Amino acid sequence: MAWLNTLLYPAVLVAIFLGFQALGAAPAVAALPALLALLVSLPLRVKNLWKEKQAWISLGVVAPSRKDVFKVLLRGFIKAVLLLLVLLIGLFFAGQIKWQPQISAGLLLNGFALGVGVGFAEELLFRGWLLGELEFRFASKAWGKSLALVLQALVFSLAHTRFNLPLASLCGLLGGLTLLGLALGLQRRADAGLIWGAVALHGGLVGGWFVLNQGLIGQQEGNPIGSWLAWIPLLLLIWVRRRWW
Repeated sequence: MAWLNTLLYPAVLVAIFLGFQALGAAPAVAALPALLALLVSLPLRVKNLWKEKQAWISLGVVAPSRKDVFKVLLRGFIKAVLLLLVLLIGLFFAGQIKWQPQISAGLLLNGFALGVGVGFAEELLFRGWLLGELEFRFASKAWGKSLALVLQALVFSLAHTRFNLPLASLCGLLGGLTLLGLALGLQRRADAGLIWGAVALHGGLVGGWFVLNQGLIGQQEGNPIGSWLAWIPLLLLIWVRRRWW
């Protein structure tokens, strides 16, 4: 019954999102009521189930000081920039870049909004709630924290994968997303439980790639996270963060 409770919680959020989409709402609009439901219900869940009185601290949203938030945001954003830079260099030497600069203020604003929206909403759900929920469920096991880290990364990967892809592309995407989920989970642990470094890393990658893909290097087919150009730096980042397993 306890695990059923854990499974039903995100299912309800997804049902809200899909319900508004069925009514004709655009994905970005349909996501708003689901996000509102998450923001209202999550602190109540943390207090009642996890028995944590300060829910937003337990979720990694509230920090002792603003300086702490700024520091982890900056570290996460720098990692996102470096990962994108490595990807660009790899694409350049692979001959896959078609330079066509079309940067505009509107494109930058859209990229920023996309990065902030996706970064915060998904990190609150996956690294704030899911990682914490799994750690709570496996608290009695010696290897519980490591298992929680791996499982949240797998769930994150499955939730983002398109299963209509060819097998090789599907495996690459699943693997890359799993590595990203591990890196984001380790980022939160390295930041003393704050999710803002993971928000900046995740949002920086999403928003940054949107701007690059739409306004600088030409449309790239597929998600670059599934290629070895992304796997290598992600594996390196995970290795650097290995002490937080």
